[in-house]
Amino acid sequence: MTILVTGGTGLVGPRLLKRFVEAGIDCRALVRPGKELPAGVTAVEGDILSPDSLAAAVEGVSAIVHLAALFRTSDEDQIWKVNLEGTRNLIAAAQEHAPDARFLMASTSNVYDLDTSHPGRETDEVSPTLAYPASKIEAEKELRKSGLNWGVLRLPFIYGDRDGHLEALPGQVAGMKWHPAQKLSVVHHEDIATAFELALTGVMDGRTVNIADESPLTMYEIAEILDYAYEPSAEPLTNPWKGHMDVTLARSLGFQPKVPTIYQAVREGRL
Repeated sequence: MTILVTGGTGLVGPRLLKRFVEAGIDCRALVRPGKELPAGVTAVEGDILSPDSLAAAVEGVSAIVHLAALFRTSDEDQIWKVNLEGTRNLIAAAQEHAPDARFLMASTSNVYDLDTSHPGRETDEVSPTLAYPASKIEAEKELRKSGLNWGVLRLPFIYGDRDGHLEALPGQVAGMKWHPAQKLSVVHHEDIATAFELALTGVMDGRTVNIADESPLTMYEIAEILDYAYEPSAEPLTNPWKGHMDVTLARSLGFQPKVPTIYQAVREGRL
């Protein structure tokens, strides 16, 4: 099996590529010139916004793992360009040069409405207004109608492998006035690999699947773990399901996280 990974130099990509290589998967990654990749990964220079560079990247692959996305910027036009137009370009390249490849796309839990009456479900009607989740929803739609063999994995807040992501969270959400009782679905980098390796077997073909660990924790609990003084509150919690995904489907398909809770990650020194 040869797979192409986009976004191989971002937050998730290098950690996922390293685990793929350790699992014996032949990996190539689409990268801009001068970017470094984990050992054992074949670099293919290109960019999802440069359609002419994509034929060589997808030629001969059995699967595509599309991680490349733009999130943390105020340039909404660029978010839409990368997340939607870039995905269209990659889909077109796959249709022409690798029509039998399995196309797995990483999406986001941010697509779910903040005021939902239950944890976000894959079957929910969603209409995000912010550029990042809105562009990801449109990219999902493009993939579903592509005629390719597809799967969409909606990922929550990602942490672990000393990426500093979790450690920064309490200060960020405190500044956004999140209630200390607000819970958040999360997943460790280890289990992004667990999920994509499972998806590569075909069990998620034609499906959109929420991926998260076993235990969404409150902001207060996360802050306690990180020794951050989060302001307590006994006020009622509004939007109690914000940031919380239903993972029933993933469990029914066989996804079982190896790092089921943040507490276990702490015990094992894996933050």
